[in-house]
Formats: sequence, structure tokens, C-alpha cells
Amino acid sequence: MLGLMQNQPLLISSLIDFAERHHGDGEIVSRRIEGDIHRYTWRDVGARARQVANALDGLNLLFSDRVATLAWNGYRHLELYFGVSGSGRVLHTINPRLHPDQIAWIANHAEDQVLCFDATFLPLVQAIHARCPTIRQYVMLCDAGKLPRDSGVPNLIGYEDWIGGKPTAYTWPSFDENSASSMCYTSGTTGNPKAALYSHRSTLLHAYAAALPDVMGISARDSVLPVVPMFHVNAWGIPYSAALTGCKLVFPGPALDGKSVYELIEAEKVTYAAGVPTVWQMLLGHLKPNNLRFSTLRRTVIGGSACPPAMIHAFREEYGVDVLHAWGMTEMSPLGTLCTLKNKHLTMPPEEQMKIRLKQGRAIFGVDMKIVGEDGSELPWDGKTFGDLYVKGPWIVREYFKGEGGDPLVDGWFPTGDVGTIDPEGYLQITDRSKDVIKSGGEWISSIDIENIAMSHPAVQMAACVGMPHPKWDERPIVAVVKKPGADITREDLLEFYEGKIAKWQVPDDVVFVESIPLGATGKMLKTRLRETLKDYKLPTA
Repeated sequence: MLGLMQNQPLLISSLIDFAERHHGDGEIVSRRIEGDIHRYTWRDVGARARQVANALDGLNLLFSDRVATLAWNGYRHLELYFGVSGSGRVLHTINPRLHPDQIAWIANHAEDQVLCFDATFLPLVQAIHARCPTIRQYVMLCDAGKLPRDSGVPNLIGYEDWIGGKPTAYTWPSFDENSASSMCYTSGTTGNPKAALYSHRSTLLHAYAAALPDVMGISARDSVLPVVPMFHVNAWGIPYSAALTGCKLVFPGPALDGKSVYELIEAEKVTYAAGVPTVWQMLLGHLKPNNLRFSTLRRTVIGGSACPPAMIHAFREEYGVDVLHAWGMTEMSPLGTLCTLKNKHLTMPPEEQMKIRLKQGRAIFGVDMKIVGEDGSELPWDGKTFGDLYVKGPWIVREYFKGEGGDPLVDGWFPTGDVGTIDPEGYLQITDRSKDVIKSGGEWISSIDIENIAMSHPAVQMAACVGMPHPKWDERPIVAVVKKPGADITREDLLEFYEGKIAKWQVPDDVVFVESIPLGATGKMLKTRLRETLKDYKLPTA
């Protein structure tokens, strides 16, 4: 016997319809690349998203044709999120920080038909358009009549000219909720990037889950600043959860420096923000020397890479902001875990609570996880035993676009490439990437632990730990360090700083001071490139 409920497909168009109907006057604020502030409402987003859909129909795009973006976080990008997917096409957000050769490869692999881009990225489009034969329409996200002369880009039109004359009336099509809605390519640190192809169903389930109180907890009472880019895993799904809840959205555009982000937080009374550690490092670096405080910001989600404990402490103890430590990946839409306390933890001393907050958190309903040993057997949740982390769930990939890389699953589980522990209460702690863990004398050393200790030193701006070959111990850790401007610290100072914080055999063998640590397109440290830089390095103890 089947239930007697209405059967309506879970489609992205229903999100914008809901936001427009029930939160129509909710505000969307964007800092534009021109530097001014743009304001309008969810009602306006809905109307203009339908104009986008009509414009795409005018190009005779087929169902599931790909529409690419090279754009910052802003209101026009938001309209594309709903207009493209809602009309049955696939939104393909491209990371503009990738190398032009990679961007051209990605656009061709995706067979993009349209490319919408911010004016900032015109030189990038000029560099790649001749190598992208499938793209037949280029759209610059700019005001009417503001196209540059002689851009050299064929079939280029301004966004406002493109959608301006189109009707705001449009009937969203109904189709299978498992149809593709958007796609995002992995950063491709090894080999060519691979694409996660999200569905309408997976996107809406993820939006529901992300809004839960023990996850992002976004509500209509929040003013939300997604600093995490809309080209990086759909800004962690925040645009969709925002439409679902009707919260105020604040977009930073290209201005991601500490001063600009702080001023936007204060001006728009932001209560909630999300981004990677490198962005918050710049923000904290602006606050302290200028003796600034937050008047409204109360929570921030930090993910993308492990958040240094010193950053969590600084936000909480100095500025009264709760850090919600999160973990996920492109292949997971991206949320997998988020760290919040349980009722039983509320009476614990602050230092005991902090030990929990430093973990990546508990699985979100919809995500199952386990850690396995080298033989593939599941390991205990004791908070001590660590192994390879596997996940499965309705918003986790089952395969990559076009079958790239073959079947990624192992008995139905997706191997994340992360190594971690899970405690008896289900809290995950990432100890390393499987390719970065250091094996010394048969024992494993977490590079993240070593980096976190270094980052807690007041003279250290950034730290990255890598293993170096050793004739006796197989590998030994060293830590590459970027000093804070004007700071004075020696090798011996930092090595002494490790005493009593980790076991003696885990203390790095050396400290190497560097001008900078290479970062990838999403702000993660590129240890492969760091190792290349240190290829001639010899351990002092080897």
C-alpha cells in the first residue's frame, strides 16, 4: 500500500517560488565590482531569474545544456543559480582562480554552451575563447550599454541587455527531480579535474539539511554573508538554504580583504558568515591592530580546510563569535559534518567544551560515515583509532561526469581521501589527508596537529607540515613557516614551543622559514607544490 500524499518533484525552481511568495521583501545586498552597493529583494530575484530562463529559451538551449559562470558572489550570479537550473539547464560554476589552460579544458569537457562572466574576468575570457568551440554565447555581467569596445570576444552581449527585454513571466517546467541541476569540478591537483554533477533532488535535500539547527541553523532572522565563493561547491549550498529560509543575503563581490569584509559585516548587520580559514585570517589580521569589535556577528562556519585552534579561540574568546567547524568536499555537495555541542556538553567547563569544538563535528542526517583500516575493515569509534574516511548518502556522488576515473565507490561507499578518528559520540576529527599523513618508524604522525601548534605561536602567520625521507625512520616531519610581518622567531624558539604539546617523537625535526606557502584555487595549502620547492632539502638528522 502506498501513501496518499501529493507527489511533487523536488526542483530548484520551487525554492525561488517559495522565497518570492513568502519572503518577497527579504533583502539581497551585493557589493558590485564597480565598488557600489546594490540592494533588492527575493521578489526581484524571482522576476529576473525568469527573465534569465526566457533568455536561455531564446538561444534554443536544450534540456540539460550547460551554462557556465566565471563570477564573484553577487546578485546576478544568484539569478543565474535559479534561472539556469529552474529552466532545466545545468549551471556550471567555474573557479576563475584556476589556470587558463585548466579553465579551457573544463569548459570543453563540460561542453558549455553559454559563458556568463564578471568584467573582472574579461582578460581570462579573451585568453580562452578561441579554444572553447562549444560556447556560442558570451554574456558579460554588466549594466546595459557598458560592454567594452573591441573586446575580441565573439557573440558577446551585456547581461542587462540580454535579459532586459525579456518577460518576467515564465512557467517553470516540471521534470524528474533526479535531473542534473548544477556541476562543479574538483580542483584537480593531480591529473585533470573531475566534475560532480548535482541533481535537483540532492540539492534540495542538502538545502534542507544545511538549515537544520545543528548544522548551519540559518533562519529568516539572520543576515548571512557567504564569503565562500559561489564558484566553490555552490557557496556550500547557502544560496539554496537562504531561499528556503528567507534570510537576508549579503554578497561581498571581489573585495575579500579584511577591511572590506569587516566594513560589510558592520554596515549590513551580518549575524552569520561562512568561509575558509585564509579569509578569516585576513579578517582577524585587520581587527586586532585596529582595536575593532563586531556589533552583530555571532556565528561563522569555517571549512574547506582544517581550522587552526588558535583561530577558533580568537573568534570565541576575543570577539564573542562561535566558530562552527565543518567538513565536506565537492563530491558531497559539500556538507558532511558540522560541529555543535549536545545538551550533555552544556554543563562542561569551557576548556572541555573547546576540545569538542576543535573537531569537525557530527554527521548530518543524510550522511553516513565510517573509518576503515588498510584491510578495508571498519574501525571502532573510540576517538583514538584513525583510518580512511568513507561516506555515503543522497547528496554524495556515485560517479563523476562522463565516467571520469571509473567507479569511485568501494562497496557503495565513497572514499574521501581523508584520514580521521570518530569518537563514541560520533564526532569526527580529521587528522590528515591520506596523501599527507607522515609515517615515521611505523607510527603515523598527523601533519594537521603539527601545523595547528605552529599556528598558535604568536609570531607565525601560516604553517605547513610535510614529511621528508629519512634513512632510518622512513619519514620525519618538518614544518614550513611564514612569519607574521615584523615578527622575530628562530628555529629553536618554535621547536621549543612544541615541548609538552605533543609526544617528543612527533616534534618536527626542523623548521624551514619561507616567504609564502602555495595555495590552491580554493584556498587550501598545496603541499605537493611545497614539496617540489623543498626537493633539494636534506633533514639535519638524516
